[in-house]
Amino acid sequence: MTPLKPDHAILQQAAHWYAELSAEAADDSTRAAWLHWHGQSEMHRQAWLYVERISQRFAPLQGDGEVALQTLKGARRAQHSRRQVLRTLAVLSGGTLLGWAGWRNMPLPGLVAGWRADYRSATGEVRELTLGDGSHVWLNSASALDVDLQADLRLLHLVAGEVLIDTHHDSRPFVITTAEGRLRALGTRFSVQQQQGRTRLNVFEGAVEVRNTAGQVRIAQAGEQLGFDDQAIGALQPASQGRQSWSQGMLLASDMPLSAFVEELAAHRHGHLGVAPQVANLRVSGAFPLHDGDQALAMLEDVLPIRVHRTLPWWHTVEAR
Repeated sequence: MTPLKPDHAILQQAAHWYAELSAEAADDSTRAAWLHWHGQSEMHRQAWLYVERISQRFAPLQGDGEVALQTLKGARRAQHSRRQVLRTLAVLSGGTLLGWAGWRNMPLPGLVAGWRADYRSATGEVRELTLGDGSHVWLNSASALDVDLQADLRLLHLVAGEVLIDTHHDSRPFVITTAEGRLRALGTRFSVQQQQGRTRLNVFEGAVEVRNTAGQVRIAQAGEQLGFDDQAIGALQPASQGRQSWSQGMLLASDMPLSAFVEELAAHRHGHLGVAPQVANLRVSGAFPLHDGDQALAMLEDVLPIRVHRTLPWWHTVEAR
């Protein structure tokens, strides 16, 4: 069953309650009010779980806030086992194998596969590899990749995240698989992004043949991109150069919605970075540093009518000024 996704307002409420419970002034009435809010809906519970899990990567609740957490834990013992497994996996992988969205929604077998992948990158890390055949591969933030170079086939499996690939000439076919299908490089430079239930391909040189699990086939040429799932292959569109600029630590935006910009930047940061609906459709253009998110946000504040509000040290929201 797919978890409910809390909207922006409810996530902000959850962050506010976390801050209230962490304050020295938190008392029994504060905890009672929080428990009332928490019990109002499943959406509230999902939002609190989101905040709680992000907080575990930084500093746990102390004092009265910890008492409140213990109160809540006593009411949800039945859910404990699976969450403990997820939490353990997060600790074993440094808590940075996957961005929050992927870590929260990925089934347990997928989490294990990501943890055990041949190559992994942490949140905020871009990792460059040279494969045994001479091909170059870059792993974007929070990505996982398996590599199997066989006598008659070069086979890669993208477990999570995104890769940029510059293939080396070799008589063996170069194939990369995702949850939605199979891509065969035809002498090329391309990127593959594993999204939730969907794969995104951008081709920069050469061509790539796509075959989804339903057996549909389409070829994307240099300068083209497409998305596909296990049922259909989308229409060809112009490639996004931003899907290779991250390998140089840059986020290129050309008339990009602010919501999409924030999502890209958030994938390279720890903690939560959200955007208020009132400014989500503002347009962004320019080149921004991925490895210095605070600088990128400051650059945005200089050119857009926005400000970055900090509710907690690890909870930031882009909102109207």
